[in-house]
Amino acid sequence: MTDSALDPEDRKIVTLARSARARNGVPEGAAVRDETGRTYAAGTVALDSLRLSALRTAVAMAVASGAKSLEAAAVVTEAESVPAEDLSAVRDLGGAATPVLVAGPDGAVRRTVSAG
Repeated sequence: MTDSALDPEDRKIVTLARSARARNGVPEGAAVRDETGRTYAAGTVALDSLRLSALRTAVAMAVASGAKSLEAAAVVTEAESVPAEDLSAVRDLGGAATPVLVAGPDGAVRRTVSAG
C-alpha cells in the first residue's frame, strides 16, 4: 500500500504512532481513532510491574477517555505481525472489522489487517 493511497485520517494515526515510537525510544508506537475522530497515541510500556504493547496501551487510553468504539488503529513496529492479544483489544472496543494498519519504522504501511 502506498502512502498516497491512505486516507488522510489513516495517515494521521500512522504518523502519530511513528512519533510516539520515536519520541519514547520504544520498540512500538501505536495510535487509534475513536468514533468521534479523537486520536490516542502510545508507546510500548515496559515496567517491572506492567508490560503492555503500544496498541493495547492506545486502546486503554481510548477506553479511559470514554471512547465507545474505534474506527481504525495503527501500529509502527519492526515485527512482521500483530499479536493476537493486540488484535483482541482492538476488537473488544472497535469490532471485528476495525482495520489495523501495520507500518514499519519508516512509516510505510506494509499491510492492513482486521481486528477480527
